[in-house]
Amino acid sequence: MRILLRPLIAALSLLASTAAAPAPPAAPPLLDPVQAGWHGHKVCEVLVDNAQVRTARCTFPPGEGHDRHFHAPHWGYILTTSTMRITTAKGTVVRDLKAGDTWWSDEVAWHEMLNVGTTAGVYLIVEPKVSRAET
Repeated sequence: MRILLRPLIAALSLLASTAAAPAPPAAPPLLDPVQAGWHGHKVCEVLVDNAQVRTARCTFPPGEGHDRHFHAPHWGYILTTSTMRITTAKGTVVRDLKAGDTWWSDEVAWHEMLNVGTTAGVYLIVEPKVSRAET
């Protein structure tokens, strides 16, 4: 009988220790581009924020970037040419971004960026708040 109890006690002890193990810490919530910064300092400045739109100017000197963040639907305009390393869930790319280029994004689940070039990158991000269907 003692021989049968030892494996049972060992199995119950293992189950109890597994059940009591702490859960891994939850990932911190992602911030939007204005809230997110670069190692604790802000990189985006809000220029306009009203009921229709929020517009921000984001500046990335060489060697600086934007910590992981998400984007609501937005339009962007590149004010100064720069070379950025951009990381998303799909991987990492290096892009030469030219002054005057624009883009539209329905949203970005998350990304992070680093200026790997020699010139500061400056962008405008324009986020509409009201769709045509809502007006």
